[in-house]
Amino acid sequence: MVIVVGLLLLVATTVLHYEVLRLLSFSITRLAIQPRAKLLVVVFGTFVSHALHVVLYALGYALLADVMGLGTLAGGSDTFIDYVYFSAETYTSLGFGDLMPIGPLRLIAGVETLNGLLLIGWSASFIYISMERFWTAESSDRR
Repeated sequence: MVIVVGLLLLVATTVLHYEVLRLLSFSITRLAIQPRAKLLVVVFGTFVSHALHVVLYALGYALLADVMGLGTLAGGSDTFIDYVYFSAETYTSLGFGDLMPIGPLRLIAGVETLNGLLLIGWSASFIYISMERFWTAESSDRR
């Protein structure tokens, strides 16, 4: 069951991220705002996407631990906010180590770390391309 939840989270977050970036890519050019403001929309939009990924993984941890009894977080109180916190530090590879998954939750933590690294890298590339696009447009507007 843990493998199924891990795969579902991997697919869900990747598809969600793709859709957010696609929406940003197509809608940002239609906004009647300055190019630098468009770049800020891209940055905040990708941040929201990543925050949603963290919450999805936290829901996965809560489902596996609280509903199915397939592990726990050592060092925490097994509240949803603990799952969100653990998910955020795992997704970003921060890894303070104050909360540790026990049991099958460890597998989800490994999947989340790799997934987070890939999606954050994808966002960095997307933001870089957006910077080139909008900064070039801004310098053309000044001429």
